[in-house]
Amino acid sequence: MAATLCAKLLPKQGWLPLSVSVRHGSKAVTRHKRPQHILKQKLLAVTEYIPPKRDAPPDAYPSKIKREEECTGLMLLIKEDLKKVFQDHKMIAVVQNNNSNAEDMLTLRHRLHKHSISVKFFPNQVMRLFLSDSVYSSMAPLFIGPTVLFVSKEPKVREMLSTLRASPHMTLLGACIDNTLLSVQGVVSYSKLPSMTVVQGELVSGLTMLTSHTVSVLQRHPGHLSALLQQYVKQQSAEDASEAKTESAT
Repeated sequence: MAATLCAKLLPKQGWLPLSVSVRHGSKAVTRHKRPQHILKQKLLAVTEYIPPKRDAPPDAYPSKIKREEECTGLMLLIKEDLKKVFQDHKMIAVVQNNNSNAEDMLTLRHRLHKHSISVKFFPNQVMRLFLSDSVYSSMAPLFIGPTVLFVSKEPKVREMLSTLRASPHMTLLGACIDNTLLSVQGVVSYSKLPSMTVVQGELVSGLTMLTSHTVSVLQRHPGHLSALLQQYVKQQSAEDASEAKTESAT
């Protein structure tokens, strides 16, 4: 019984199954996209459609046209005061006010008043309006934020700088001295120059020394003066003779 079952179940020699599963590999890609000719690429690049840019809404950006500032009566009055300040004062310094309180400002004004330096407050809008139509238009970039003017009829730069050193809340931005716009470094260099009185004194002393020397020479004994003139004539004649000899020798 067992032998008959094994004989039925075991395959016979030379027997083939009814169905056989065959696994096939992937097909090789033999068709590639051919590259375009260079002339065709250039033609396609030139004739490529470029859609136009969409315009922004009319109110998306501010207008580029500058609106003219309307001058009120008060602004015209302040503008006239500014004109007088620039005409009557030789030193006009622009100082930035960095959050100084009223007490510090009062102390600063008192210290500057000792040196005949006044403190002026003008709105930046009026300052820029005045400077745009004047010869001082280069000072317009200095008026940004809270600013103060230090003015005096005579240039007193050294006294102003010494007062500003004691006020840390005030920063010097620039100055116009004798119709010349100076930076902070230029103002410091100007303060190191001698004053006009010192220069005038040195000039007068030099001129008096020259005149006194001339007078002393002229007041000497006439004989001594004649001897000096004779020696000078001899020196000139000797030089002329030596020049004549050299010319004849050549």
